[in-house]
Amino acid sequence: MPFFKSLPEDAGPGNVFEAYPEIYLPWADASQAMMRGPSPLTPGEREAIAAFVVGTANCRYAWVAHRAAAVAWGMDGDAIEKAVEDLESAPVDERLKPLLAYARKLTLTPAEIRQEDADAAFAAGWDEKALHDAIAVTARMNFMCRLVQGYGFAPMSPEKARHNAESRKKLGYRNLYPKFAEEE
Repeated sequence: MPFFKSLPEDAGPGNVFEAYPEIYLPWADASQAMMRGPSPLTPGEREAIAAFVVGTANCRYAWVAHRAAAVAWGMDGDAIEKAVEDLESAPVDERLKPLLAYARKLTLTPAEIRQEDADAAFAAGWDEKALHDAIAVTARMNFMCRLVQGYGFAPMSPEKARHNAESRKKLGYRNLYPKFAEEE
């Protein structure tokens, strides 16, 4: 049950976004660019980073949602879960691990990010744009964790998460919200 009595029991970020379009319409546009715009990272890799970040932050609402989104883009949800538990032994692409390690450190101990963290991503073959995109996704997801936890949103069912993930894959981040689609 959300902390705000004006919200329905199954409320989520969309309720907040539509209540405050002056704030969240630009946010939805930025999210669309971060998650689906041109990038060395595939949409699936960006969703995997998103799921990893919210799993690392222990944000259950966003975990259920973004794990399902990563799976919708062809990523292995169980591997992402294992990466949250133990990145080094997780069955994820070795090239992705330095980006996930960077995202974990940026989420849990941002003041400890160092040149060697960036260098590990570069040594794995990623360029500056890829690391930028991983940082942007990490920042986005940390913001979303604060929003959903601040409102007290309860995680959706895995079935609803799968449905929403398929809708997000088809419609994107902006057009997922009917009120925003009307703004175009």
